[in-house]
Amino acid sequence: MEINILTIILFISAYLFGSIPNAVWIGKALYGIDVREHGSKNAGTTNSVRVLGWKAGFPVLILDILKGIAGVNLVWCSGYVPGTEAFVNLELFLGAFVVIGHIFPIFAGFRGGKGVASLFGIILAIAPYPTLIAFGIFLIVLFTTKYVSLSSMVSGFAFPLLIMFVFKTPLQSLIIFSLVVAVLLLLTHQKNIERLIRKEESKASFLFRKKKAL
Repeated sequence: MEINILTIILFISAYLFGSIPNAVWIGKALYGIDVREHGSKNAGTTNSVRVLGWKAGFPVLILDILKGIAGVNLVWCSGYVPGTEAFVNLELFLGAFVVIGHIFPIFAGFRGGKGVASLFGIILAIAPYPTLIAFGIFLIVLFTTKYVSLSSMVSGFAFPLLIMFVFKTPLQSLIIFSLVVAVLLLLTHQKNIERLIRKEESKASFLFRKKKAL
């Protein structure tokens, strides 16, 4: 992958896609509430559902996934041949910039979310089959334990295992990326891990019941 003016523009564009703070904007526009000041204080789907209900949380989820997909698909502006190592490497870099934008959004004072939904969109665009299986694992753990954080981490660790041992990708960059995904989920869930160890992590029971009107 060659670094030139075009790729730099694509990186900046991917970061700007990631910086769109859907949870913050939807909360403020429709409810007059900044979700970062309530609940877990995280600008993401789970906290949007916790604070505002599914009517706000579902659009946040879809839009965050879509911005991940859109950021990765900027690769089609590069001129690289699909399926080549250069093409996949650029996809991975674009995905990384989307996540950075989500966690540190320029449009929301650099206070964003953990990037799980956007990361899902990114890896869905790059490696759809391993991603869908990992998502299935996420749902199984979620419905079994009711812990969103644990479900995210377990499915995140399953992803590189699927990449390496089930689908046996020959691309080292994709393997490294899948491992980075697992590590990133660990880093962004440190407080959740501490609460899980202390058995103080809140179960996401609110995801399975209808939110009362504010």
